[in-house]
Amino acid sequence: MDKKTSDQNERPVFQAIDPASGEPGERYAGHTRAEALARAADARAAFETWRRTSFSERAALMRQAAGVLRARRNEFASLMTAEMGKVLTEGRAEIEKCAANCDYFADNAETFLSPQGVDMGGPKARIVFRPLGTVLAVMPWNFPFWQVFRFAAPTLMAGNTAVLKHASNVPGCALAIEDVFRQAGFPQDVFRTLLIPSRDVRALIEDDAIAAVSLTGSVEAGRQVAMQAGGALKKCVLELGGSDAYVVLEDADVEHAAKVAATARMVNGGQSCIAGKRFIVVDAVRAAFEAALARQMDGFAMGDPRSEAARLGPLQSVAARDEIDRQVRESLAKGGRLLAGGEAPDKPGAWYPATVIADAAPGMPVHDEEVFGPVAAVIAARDEAEAIRIANDSAFGLGSGVLTGDLARGERIAADELDAGMSFVNAPVRSDPRLPFGGIKHSGYGRECSAFGIHEFVNTKTVLVDG
Repeated sequence: MDKKTSDQNERPVFQAIDPASGEPGERYAGHTRAEALARAADARAAFETWRRTSFSERAALMRQAAGVLRARRNEFASLMTAEMGKVLTEGRAEIEKCAANCDYFADNAETFLSPQGVDMGGPKARIVFRPLGTVLAVMPWNFPFWQVFRFAAPTLMAGNTAVLKHASNVPGCALAIEDVFRQAGFPQDVFRTLLIPSRDVRALIEDDAIAAVSLTGSVEAGRQVAMQAGGALKKCVLELGGSDAYVVLEDADVEHAAKVAATARMVNGGQSCIAGKRFIVVDAVRAAFEAALARQMDGFAMGDPRSEAARLGPLQSVAARDEIDRQVRESLAKGGRLLAGGEAPDKPGAWYPATVIADAAPGMPVHDEEVFGPVAAVIAARDEAEAIRIANDSAFGLGSGVLTGDLARGERIAADELDAGMSFVNAPVRSDPRLPFGGIKHSGYGRECSAFGIHEFVNTKTVLVDG
């Protein structure tokens, strides 16, 4: 047997680990590369029938998927807690958000993809939107259900089929998502989960069964997928990292600004691309904001993620915790000032406290890198102009925020000054099915959600009839 054949027949094993204790959980046999390619071929074959179903048929099934999600909400929230440490309350909210997303695209897909007439002064011309085929989704662990349904609901409603390569530490979630579509009544091969290692993604991208790719993940993963998809001349949408900046102006209500900042930083234990990470504060209110932010962050006490009262569970892995600890220690060694947290507890599991570091400056990891955990960096600025310059001086451009008492001023800065795909005034950046979601620069390209998201994976086709 040659190496290529051996690689195709090698069966991976996926071991879930409970981040709260470090103890092993469920163990799953994965798919060989040959099996994954066969499933992708099955999804492509199913596309020929699925593309011809009506919007009303697809919508009925998608609403049933929403119903399955709501009925199994507690089960799925517990599964997320077991595999990546999400607190139960956030897990249940994530499942409801997935269900609402399914309902939204069931209600709106036909309108979003309705033909558009063009006046040509004679010939009949229109623009129609037709599905592309089978779309490969490469998804991360931090929102194990939402990231997938954010992609899947519009993609399937557009008439495409889909295959999912999920993160290796959430195999149970990956299989559960396929089961949702199966239980809802979707044809078997319209959505398939592939339990495969990252090394097998390239073979899928290059396979004729795959028409396009959607990836949410790291910058490096985005580079690799972009190169592979580009080499195969296939469309891709990339939602990558973020180092979201919030500009805190001198006219802000400091207590409210600190509450918004802490909420933005601590979503999902800080493990979110759109979590607030850099808080750039003008000198006039910096001392008051630092004290208020430290108080707010202290309110996120570490606790059992299975407890209803928990606000901060473990990080997704001990390795992730150790990386956060490195970033904090290096930043403090280079002159950062610790206001809260900053020390990992001596106990099993991937625990790290809510942390605030002031005097963040270039050269410190908390200033220059994406910190994927519960660590807020406070950066000083003389005035509005310098705050905007610092906010934009980043390789990332996903979300951003403005905290101010002057709404017109905030809207001007958000709309015209901040280099990001999303800018919110006096509120944490969040995703919503009704709003386009995505970034610029190293945060990726393309959009998810809303009418803009469903148009990413369709053929925008000109039809002209003369005579």
